[in-house]
Amino acid sequence: MALSAQDLNTGDTYTECLVEDLTRTQIVMYAGASGDYNPIHTDEKFTKEAAGYPSVFAHGMLTMGMTGRMITNYVGDGRLTKYGVRFTSQVWPGDTLNATATVEEVADGLVNLKVETTNQDGVTVLSGYAQARVD
Repeated sequence: MALSAQDLNTGDTYTECLVEDLTRTQIVMYAGASGDYNPIHTDEKFTKEAAGYPSVFAHGMLTMGMTGRMITNYVGDGRLTKYGVRFTSQVWPGDTLNATATVEEVADGLVNLKVETTNQDGVTVLSGYAQARVD
């Protein structure tokens, strides 16, 4: 059953674990699905030697996609009307990500949400907003 406006109050939160122990294989699988083979996501040697990072890291859009799934798990499929994010920290292999949607406003059949995804250390890796239709 879909989420309804009467079930929502300002300040309500919904939290979901997006991934535990993100693997390099998952990152490479996303590269294949998205067509984004930038070597900073797939080539350890390049990432360390040429780019100066300690390891490959996940695509921002992978984190955005997983966070988007959390939102639709909360509000229901086909209800999202707006979704925007800012990537605030890198996501590394081995990270565990948790996302939270916080109700900011419910009005005129729409819910406005603040969205945040954090890693296992509590570091925010994504922040943003979403809006969805609610009955």
